[in-house]
Amino acid sequence: MTKLKMWNLTDLEDLKRGLIPPDAVREMTVEALVDTGAVSLVIPEDVAHALGLSVIQVRTVIMADGNKRDLPTMGGMRIEICGRQMICDAYVTPAGTMPLIGQIPLEYLDLVVDPNTREVRVFSEDGPRAHLLRVAA
Repeated sequence: MTKLKMWNLTDLEDLKRGLIPPDAVREMTVEALVDTGAVSLVIPEDVAHALGLSVIQVRTVIMADGNKRDLPTMGGMRIEICGRQMICDAYVTPAGTMPLIGQIPLEYLDLVVDPNTREVRVFSEDGPRAHLLRVAA
């Protein structure tokens, strides 16, 4: 399990503009399962509502058991894992389900799963590196 800290992105922007006080920023910290077979971030509905996130779209996804389900994507939020932050959205599952950290947040934050300890750790102390494809004009 890995600590996942989340903030409502709109609240953070309103704080920066001086529109709300620091204690009005909705944030939450949960223990999440790192699932290298998952692609995105997944949070339970009760967490999404506590953060005040909005539905962006509903998409059909294939669950680990092979079943298809329509899940809402909610955002925007800032997340932190192992001291590294990014802005993202998340799929939302029913209240009480386990939060999942998939490959996109791991890659973006330059984090890896140690196969021996199953712990998430920072890959490069130099910080995340954006490996971009070079496109010829």
